[in-house]
Amino acid sequence: ERRELFLKGPLVAGLTHDIPKPGDCLLFEELGQSVIVVRGHDGTVRAFLNMCTHRATKLLGPDAQTPCSVPSGRFVCPFHAWTFDLDGVLVGVPGSQGFEGIDLTQRNLVPVPVVEWNGLVFVRPTAGPEPLDISKHLGAFAPELALLDLAGASPVRSSTLTAATNWKCALDTYGEGYHFATLHASTIGVTHFSNVAVFDAFGVHWRLNFPEKSIRALVRRPESEWPEADYGGIHFVFPNTILVVGSLETGTRWVRMFRVFPGPTPGTMTCRTAVYVLALSESDRTSSAFANDDSRSDVTQEDYRVAVDGYANLATAPAGFKVVYGRNEPALQAFHRSVAAAIGANL
Repeated sequence: ERRELFLKGPLVAGLTHDIPKPGDCLLFEELGQSVIVVRGHDGTVRAFLNMCTHRATKLLGPDAQTPCSVPSGRFVCPFHAWTFDLDGVLVGVPGSQGFEGIDLTQRNLVPVPVVEWNGLVFVRPTAGPEPLDISKHLGAFAPELALLDLAGASPVRSSTLTAATNWKCALDTYGEGYHFATLHASTIGVTHFSNVAVFDAFGVHWRLNFPEKSIRALVRRPESEWPEADYGGIHFVFPNTILVVGSLETGTRWVRMFRVFPGPTPGTMTCRTAVYVLALSESDRTSSAFANDDSRSDVTQEDYRVAVDGYANLATAPAGFKVVYGRNEPALQAFHRSVAAAIGANL
């Protein structure tokens, strides 16, 4: 899965406004490889291995935050001060006379494929000349994602969650509302119908929405009296990114992004969470709706508790035991079929 899904295909590294200005950068290290994603002076987003081409030291070390910024417009190696510009070009070598006979023009940073598309920044975290074809990757899902206007979304908060479970067990908790009435009886189960959903497939990607109980008030009312609905729902970008879209009462739209990654060993995983707002005002950006850390919310903690428990049981289950996905869990069926097809597994 790591090789076929996460190291060969495009992955979401962030959104446009995570790195709005030249010198702003993201560190993408979830899969072992350390990659710098940076906006250049020309406004173009580029990506490089976070590796000095002298002795392979990380240019941005363990204390670097993400997002971060390089105000000087230079990456300076903390080992010997080799210096690279935002285009990855080696522009400074102290004691360069010690490297006579070596073509230092061939020691620029190692590029990594990256594409900025409609507010989403995609990266393939392995070096190589083959460019990313995002149109091919997204297919029919592309115009649906473009509707989200993610290029205007500003970051509000981010956090990280780790858990002792398989990454697929964790992702499964986002893809069905069958559990609302039971697991989330005091939260989502109060506001939304359980076991009812609208599912749209777009190749390996999909969109899912759960109806709110407030629509009961529309029963027997003519459609002409229905209020205008806000666009929302869960948008899944294969293989690991969930975009949950909604609106505040003021009309300001928000996006909650969850990126689920396999950990370094089976049975471990990491989820990067982030909240973005298409802000109309500072009061919207600082709304109490975003005061809580998504990784610590009741819903997230409940979801990950069952994901951890379920994986622990699967690891010790009797030989031949298999989970079962019902007709009311179409997103999960679609997800696991796509994973199996990508890795050549037989379901």
